[in-house]
Amino acid sequence: MIFVKTILAVIAGLIFGSLVNMGLIMISGQVIPPPAGADMTSAEGLQAAMHLLEPKHFLFPFLAHALGTLVGAFIATKLAKKSGRLPAITVGILFLIGGIIAARMIPAPTWFIATDLLLAYLPAAWIGYSLASRRTKVSGIT
Repeated sequence: MIFVKTILAVIAGLIFGSLVNMGLIMISGQVIPPPAGADMTSAEGLQAAMHLLEPKHFLFPFLAHALGTLVGAFIATKLAKKSGRLPAITVGILFLIGGIIAARMIPAPTWFIATDLLLAYLPAAWIGYSLASRRTKVSGIT
């Protein structure tokens, strides 16, 4: 039963983490407007506009990846209470795989790809796990 609960927790973490990710991506253009004339709605448009993007334009994609992973890992850890780090790390690895796939599809500067892949996924999953397990211990919930 613990195995099934862990799988369901990971799926829930992926769903909620993806919602956070997409929410941040959707509002990013309102917070940091894209360059004039840039089509940021498709991979082709992103590729064509890449030379116009400044470092500030990469802030929300990074935050979306990191916070989506953090939320997903947090939720997976909370739901699969007796599975330790496994649900959080699984969520982090699955989001990392998605990040690698996205990095291959959408060309971005090397500095951003390296920062994103090294700092947004597994560290965020660890933080999500740490927050969830700490809150569980502090509140006395097991």
